[in-house]
Amino acid sequence: MNEENETKVNVDEIMHKIREEVVKRRNYSQLKRLTNQSTLPSIKNHHNATIELIQGLLNNAQLRSETRTKWPDNLNKFPFNLSKNIQKIILKILNFIFKDQREVNYNIIKALQESVALNRQLIEEIATLNLQMERRLLDIETQFKNMDNRFGTAYSRVPNIDNYVNSSISSFEKQLNAVTSREKQLEEDLKATDTRLQWMDDRLNKVDTHLQGIKEQLSNVNSHMQATDERLQQMDNRHFRNDNYLKNDLIQQKRLLMMFLEEAKRRLPEPFDQQQLQTFVNEEQHLLDSLYTAFEDRFRGSRGEIKNRLTTYIPYIEKAIAATENAAIIDIGCGRGEWLELLSERGMKSSGVDINTTMVQYCQEKGLDAAKEDGLLYLRNIEANSLAGLTAFHVIEHLSLQEFISLIDEALRVIRPGGIVIFETPNPENLIVGACNFYFDPTHRNPIPPQTAQFLLENRGLCQVEIIRLHPINDDHGLDNKFLKDILLGCQDYAVIGWKS
Repeated sequence: MNEENETKVNVDEIMHKIREEVVKRRNYSQLKRLTNQSTLPSIKNHHNATIELIQGLLNNAQLRSETRTKWPDNLNKFPFNLSKNIQKIILKILNFIFKDQREVNYNIIKALQESVALNRQLIEEIATLNLQMERRLLDIETQFKNMDNRFGTAYSRVPNIDNYVNSSISSFEKQLNAVTSREKQLEEDLKATDTRLQWMDDRLNKVDTHLQGIKEQLSNVNSHMQATDERLQQMDNRHFRNDNYLKNDLIQQKRLLMMFLEEAKRRLPEPFDQQQLQTFVNEEQHLLDSLYTAFEDRFRGSRGEIKNRLTTYIPYIEKAIAATENAAIIDIGCGRGEWLELLSERGMKSSGVDINTTMVQYCQEKGLDAAKEDGLLYLRNIEANSLAGLTAFHVIEHLSLQEFISLIDEALRVIRPGGIVIFETPNPENLIVGACNFYFDPTHRNPIPPQTAQFLLENRGLCQVEIIRLHPINDDHGLDNKFLKDILLGCQDYAVIGWKS
């Protein structure tokens, strides 16, 4: 047993002290009550008698402080028995002389009367407080009695409590020892658990690293597969278009062969004349139409991309149509019909011509107004001042100088005043375009500098001619020099726009 268990609690001594304190307080309360009961009435009577005496003195003083209007009776004897008028004069003189003293006396008397009233009130309140204190002391005495009874009951149980406390302390010590042992065991278990968790954490980190590597590999494989799918899709689309172009070529060749055989059957045994041979030569020019259409798909760009680029010209066309009373637009070299489709979607009247049979057929299948004609020959058959505008996108680079001038002259003839002419062509100011990309198309003749095209339009009679440079290369290829960027990565196309005044 430790030192605390060896020193037992002396319950008897504690209870004895408590009982002495209770008896002392009970005796004090009884003595206080007896003192209050014996002395309170005598004190109260003494105070009442004193107040009555003071009140009498104050009443007498108040009578004497009042203004005298009557001659005192004890002065009616000789030699003070004066006449009435003299008495009144004397009284007035006395009242006047003692006026200030009388007022002082009157105020003092009033103050003393207020003090007497206040003392009476205080006496009543003190009596009330004494009565309340007496009742409170009686309640406290009752409570002390109850406490005394409870202490007596508790004192009778002290031996059992002592044994109970000792046994409880012993049991608590045993439980404390058991808890201490259990805590030590738990600490050891926690250390082992921490070690195990650390090992598992290291293992999980290694697994995470491995999974991250696998995820990156899968991502690379997925990217590679997506790129492969895109390439396969592109190849599939290209093969599909090539199949269509080959079918069109075969159809064209079959048509030309059938024409030749039918004509040969009609002419046998006579030979072909010059006109018939020229017809075959003209048809032979269209044998490469499908090939050129495939070339356009490869190098020109998708239809959606071209339509998005051509929206630049819509505000110009709207202005021209408004100035020419909603006249039509004609497109020379309409190709796959992106421009015609864009105008049709906006409710503008338009038509196009092209010498490529495959492209004209493609436009017609889309419901567009397109015809297989030579552009210059088609314009010469159109009435003068009948159109709102003429457009030609990537056409003039296929023409000779004389053909270009003739196209300008015919355009100026067929459009109305306020009409517009738009020619778009590759921009040789971009050295990559002028030296390389321009020659992707083997049917191109020579690049036309923007200033040359502007001069020709102005010289033939168009006004307000302007140049719009378009489609710059977005990738700067790491170049920081502005001059190099302009000549190498500048606008790939330009448009020359003129108006008929």
